[in-house]
Amino acid sequence: MDLKQLEYFVRVAELGSFTRAAQALNIAQPALSRQVRMLEVELRQNLLVRNGRGATPTQAGLLLLEHGRGILHQVERAREELGRVRTGLTGRVALGLPPSVARVLTVPLTRAFRQKMPHAQLSISEGLSTAMQENLQNGRLDIAVLYNPSQLQGIEHTPLVQEELLLVQPRPPGLQEDPPPPPITLKEVASLPLVIPTRPNAIRMHVESEMASIGCHPQIALEIDGVSAILDLVADGAGCAILSRNAVMRSVRPSAFTVRPVSAPALTIQLTTAVSSLRPTTLTQQATLALITEVSQAWLTTG
Repeated sequence: MDLKQLEYFVRVAELGSFTRAAQALNIAQPALSRQVRMLEVELRQNLLVRNGRGATPTQAGLLLLEHGRGILHQVERAREELGRVRTGLTGRVALGLPPSVARVLTVPLTRAFRQKMPHAQLSISEGLSTAMQENLQNGRLDIAVLYNPSQLQGIEHTPLVQEELLLVQPRPPGLQEDPPPPPITLKEVASLPLVIPTRPNAIRMHVESEMASIGCHPQIALEIDGVSAILDLVADGAGCAILSRNAVMRSVRPSAFTVRPVSAPALTIQLTTAVSSLRPTTLTQQATLALITEVSQAWLTTG
């Protein structure tokens, strides 16, 4: 059995499409189809049902998919172990981060990764939690950091840090935060115009859920995706925002804002790391997970 053909089959089966698999593998679709067909001929089994909507594994295909993932993982582990003997941890880790977390963690995490694993590669992308969980399932991401993730089959979550969400308002000229502004209740927040991301942003969904639990709903002034754009609009007087302290402190002009804790109830949101339970983590991925925890404890629990 050719390992390259096995890898191609696994990717097609995971993505449910020859077109998407060819794009992910960076090969021509006819060549991909030919290689998978050669595997089917060798095994004397139809592994995929091809239709206008994509490709679905047959019963034999599902069995090979389960074994194939394990085989490919063991091959990767063997390569990694051999590489580690020669140079240390190797391989590539694809990591997904929420935009607000990426603003804080990308630089210190990349710096720490290069120091501890100079022969490995780290790829970081930004995205919404729902999209990142899908990318974990189809193999495009190895690790993701998620806000309040939903429980999906095949995804393992580990608590990382609990972030406090604060009300962010423009600071009037000349105002000094000494003493800091008093807390504001969530019910009072519900009466303020909010500049907030569109659904299904995790912070947006969490704010709406917490307000619904006390019989309120947010007053949406503007729906804007992007922390920088939200803060620019708040500074311009378009409304208030609900963000973490780090998102404000790492902004270009933190002095342009005042932040207030939210009470009754307090607004906190859980950050977790997530990996696919269908593909056991490599040694490099395990080391990266430990590094994410270390860097997050230093950068997301301060400010």
